[in-house]
Amino acid sequence: MLNNKGRPTQPAAVDSTDPQMETFTGNKGLELESPLIFEQGVPGRIGVDMAEPETVKSRLGGLDRKDPIGMPDLSEPQVLRHFVRLSRQNYAIDSGFYPLGSCTMKHNPRINEKVARLVGLGDLHPMQPTSTVQGALEIIDSLAHWLKTITGMPAVAMSPAAGAHGELCGVMAIRAAHEARGEARTRILVPESAHGTNPATAALCGYKVEAVPARKDGRMDLDAFAAKLGPDVAGVMLTNPNTCGLFETDVKKIADLVHEAGGYFYCDGANLNAILGRVRPGDLGVDAMHINLHKTFSTPHGGGGPGSGPVVLSDALAPFAPVPFVTRGKEGFDLVEQTEGAAQQSFGRMKGFHGQMGMFIRALAYMQSHGADGLRQIAEDAVLNANYVRVGLQDKLHSPFPGICMHEALFDDSTLKGTGVTTLDLAKAMIDEGYHPMTMYFPLVVHGAMLIEPTESESRQTLDLFIGAMSHLLEKAKAGEADDFLTAPHFAPRRRLDETGAARNPVLRWTAPENSDKEGTALSAAS
Repeated sequence: MLNNKGRPTQPAAVDSTDPQMETFTGNKGLELESPLIFEQGVPGRIGVDMAEPETVKSRLGGLDRKDPIGMPDLSEPQVLRHFVRLSRQNYAIDSGFYPLGSCTMKHNPRINEKVARLVGLGDLHPMQPTSTVQGALEIIDSLAHWLKTITGMPAVAMSPAAGAHGELCGVMAIRAAHEARGEARTRILVPESAHGTNPATAALCGYKVEAVPARKDGRMDLDAFAAKLGPDVAGVMLTNPNTCGLFETDVKKIADLVHEAGGYFYCDGANLNAILGRVRPGDLGVDAMHINLHKTFSTPHGGGGPGSGPVVLSDALAPFAPVPFVTRGKEGFDLVEQTEGAAQQSFGRMKGFHGQMGMFIRALAYMQSHGADGLRQIAEDAVLNANYVRVGLQDKLHSPFPGICMHEALFDDSTLKGTGVTTLDLAKAMIDEGYHPMTMYFPLVVHGAMLIEPTESESRQTLDLFIGAMSHLLEKAKAGEADDFLTAPHFAPRRRLDETGAARNPVLRWTAPENSDKEGTALSAAS
């Protein structure tokens, strides 16, 4: 039911601890309870009759498994129902607004899925002869061309599997370039507002990480950066727009300074969605940048799909790109381990096969269906939506960096002070309102951070409802109703979990309880 403002009226409160709300089965209407799949297993129950395998001589040199594998025996309906029930408890971009900041969880157009499943593409195998996958190699080559065009960069490595893997590719190329010059540089500078994987990647490559502080406006302190430069600095890893949702306005000066010091400029391109078609990173002096296809060019990541992180490279780093390369010859396309000339300085191979083919297909379909003007509009609408949320909540939540943001709006928890409600409590209450919570406590430079990225996918009506729900919860918190928050969520399939206890004392192996019934289901499962 909608009120006179077109928003849903608040439902009557439901006390889920009320004995009157309990059921014999543990089910609540169409919200079906499902025990662990191991609890459902019964020895000897099978979904498919199979002949006993022939006895063969082991070739494992005594390393054969001696004990049962430990998998549950189940019928086909049990398996199907179990996973369908679990899927109904999962939150996804297809079921609602996904406001995670720094993640870009946008709509995945179904045309992408249709194309990725075409005969000849959906059934490809990475071990096929090159002559039988010419179309696939042409797709990779075409996508590489458009990635270079969009970013203004001369080369791209297509094999990295996702963002952090792309960072590894870029930093390894930087290290290889320094080694080719006979230099052994030891430090990489990383702003405090960078993605957390940036310093981790630099450390993994053997560099000492040195943090660069931020100014009061949330951007990297240019003077502090200049003071840290020296002949031992291999480069800088800058996230732009940064994790505060702000564009680094000194980015060209940063590039010039690091180049003057003999270092390279790595840009975290996970936020390309904010500048797509508006800014070419190559024009800013960037030497390496990964592009998360699963963010900017659809297919939400995590539970929503696989990742892919191609890395664009400047002329200075292109010779050190990982192998193999997709090349076009007189007889068609090929994957080669080296090409003539400088490219033989490649630092090597990053993975067994050449990237994530399904993501390549989806990304190219996304680009071609939008066109140049559509891709530019993506960034414009994403920034517009983020600022719509920022303005809509500015009287309820405090923004540590006032003014226009880029693709995401950042708030802190200062307005919750004295209410007894934390950022975590607010996030748990959002689940009751039907939302996946925003990104919490990140970036670390902001206390109790709440980072919200609406992307370009969401309509004004969706954002109005979200702003209304957030405003309602914040008003409740300020009205002294902290107890409701401390026990939220109330309406989710599971109440609040002890996340700290689960992390410190994980249970990694299931053991059947002594009081199991004859069907193999723990008697306490429904409770």
